[in-house]
Amino acid sequence: MARKNLISFGNNDADGSPSENLGTAGAPAPNPVGELQAEAAAAITSDRPLADRPLAPRPLADRPLASNVASERIAMLPTQLPSLKTSPLRAMKEAVDSVGRVEELEEQLRAGHTIVDLDPSEIDASFVPDRMAYSDEAHKELVAAIKSEGQQVPILVRPHPELSGRYQVAYGHRRLRAIKELGIKIRAVVRELTDEQLVVAQGQENNARTNLSFIEKARFASRLEERGFRREVIMQALCVDKSMLSKMLSVANAVPGHIIDAIGPAPKIGRRKWEDLSGLIKPRTIDNVRSAIERAEKAGRDSDAIFEAAYRALITREPGSKPEAWNAPDGLRLAKILVTEDRFSLVIDRKVSPEFGDFLKSRLEDLYNEFQGAKQD
Repeated sequence: MARKNLISFGNNDADGSPSENLGTAGAPAPNPVGELQAEAAAAITSDRPLADRPLAPRPLADRPLASNVASERIAMLPTQLPSLKTSPLRAMKEAVDSVGRVEELEEQLRAGHTIVDLDPSEIDASFVPDRMAYSDEAHKELVAAIKSEGQQVPILVRPHPELSGRYQVAYGHRRLRAIKELGIKIRAVVRELTDEQLVVAQGQENNARTNLSFIEKARFASRLEERGFRREVIMQALCVDKSMLSKMLSVANAVPGHIIDAIGPAPKIGRRKWEDLSGLIKPRTIDNVRSAIERAEKAGRDSDAIFEAAYRALITREPGSKPEAWNAPDGLRLAKILVTEDRFSLVIDRKVSPEFGDFLKSRLEDLYNEFQGAKQD
């Protein structure tokens, strides 16, 4: 007598119990596993751009194997089937395993974990730069490595929020530049990211792979704050606490941007020296700092040496000016005048004329008004 298989993947009756109708004789049995496998394979091999593929999860009603009843039936199967030669049991186990693989694949597709090849010309930089200019030597080394061994690590991009058909980098700017030069496709993971998710991914990946210098982190934090990002998001992106973030922002705001750009990333210069420089630099010292930076650049110094040159220009005192004596018309040496870059000092010798200082003080308002009137004329 033929043996009947009592486990059914067919329809249920209205009360939820398995239907006894096992199908019309001769009609093909439904194969939802095969349909899911075919659909997932089509999604991978499709020529359509990843952003155009329907990756959103479908309602459970459209996925028979993900329905509650089907899940309950699958749960009824033994968790570890013996290695039997009985083909129906083996086929049934493979069917259950296939469901898990298909669901995993669908989840990866929805999450954007699939690596795709993109045209580098369709990819734009992040809206908030983090790195400062890196050396041509490092760029050439990266180009040579990718040319020799291929791109080992994909970049992360998102569909451009404003330009249809384009993408925006979360991280991988150096790889993108190198691959553009090589003229080949770039391997990328495409994910839907909010602005906050993008900057967090951008900052954390750079911290994990190639650490940004202190001033690069400080500059990145300052730019994020200028764009209105919450400090909690900035701390998460840079993996720093509240105190360190405050110090970074203090330095980035105290040192003029054009000075930071001129110095460069200075990878060996830590927080303390940048804090010292930010405390020393003043509007009146900017010209001296710029001159020191230009001399270091002409001498071919690297970024760290350029910082040191700027720092020395701030801590090296200029020869002090000597006070100039002022003699009254009657020949008395009545005062000394000292003029510096930011001060004008007039010192009255009270031993020579005790009353002149008080007289001068009483006339200061009149003298100032006379001065202002002369300026307006």
